[in-house]
Amino acid sequence: MKNKSRRQFVKTIAAAGAGVLAAPLVSAKTAVAAKFRGRRDRDMGMLYDATMCIGCRSCEVACKQANRKPTEYDADGIWDAPKDLSAKTLTLVKLYKDDTAQSFVKRQCMHCVDPACVSGCPTSAMVKQPNGAVTWNADACVGCRYCQMGCPFNIPKYEFDSAYGRIVKCELCANNGYLEKGFTACSKACPTGAILFGRQKELLRTAKERIRDNPGRYVEKIYGEWDSGGTGVLYLASVPFERLGFPELPEYSSARISEGIQHTIYQHMIAPILIYFGLAFVAFRNTRSAHKQKED
Repeated sequence: MKNKSRRQFVKTIAAAGAGVLAAPLVSAKTAVAAKFRGRRDRDMGMLYDATMCIGCRSCEVACKQANRKPTEYDADGIWDAPKDLSAKTLTLVKLYKDDTAQSFVKRQCMHCVDPACVSGCPTSAMVKQPNGAVTWNADACVGCRYCQMGCPFNIPKYEFDSAYGRIVKCELCANNGYLEKGFTACSKACPTGAILFGRQKELLRTAKERIRDNPGRYVEKIYGEWDSGGTGVLYLASVPFERLGFPELPEYSSARISEGIQHTIYQHMIAPILIYFGLAFVAFRNTRSAHKQKED
């Protein structure tokens, strides 16, 4: 009898949980358009034009100086030549080259319009600022690294070599005061104008004008305009973006789906209420069965 009651309890709770989860999973993708968090007029960002970049890496040097990050030497211990973004390197210029084309490409935090790292952070350590920058609050962080797992661009890094590790990423120079002055360290250091800093909506207009006025120079796409719900760092290039290492993403942020599930489960206390009724149902069945056995 006890085993049977236990099995019935598990089945009831499982059925209730499945019912709660099914609704947001079905509706999340159809609701993302209505829930899309569009660009705000005050959102700041950057436009990187790969066709204007000469690979001088002045942006890398300026970024390290502004954020007080140490040098990452190559295998010979001679040059500052990191292979990828890390806890010591917040922005990086890479070279793509094949038999038909070549292009430099700059990598850093994308400062998404609807950032998955912010949505996935359980302690609100990741914050979307009113000016559009995605920043990190050390006092709130518990080191769970959910932001790393949630980011579709693999941007946040963790200081594994430190006893008190921190999450490290580009913060659009909001952490060092440059953003308030109207520039970022990398955009100010760029000698060719390949990195433009400004309001995201204005940068989008500039990017569209360049594509229109220079036929054949650019791929007919602004990466970050819609990708993953839109990003604060926008890209122009002459080489298809998937060849430059950018992921192919839908036109909505994964944060919309995860938040849809969470909000649906806990909206109006749906989950606790269903669990309560599940427990009440099991108790009622057990009591009824006990009375019937006593009568027999």
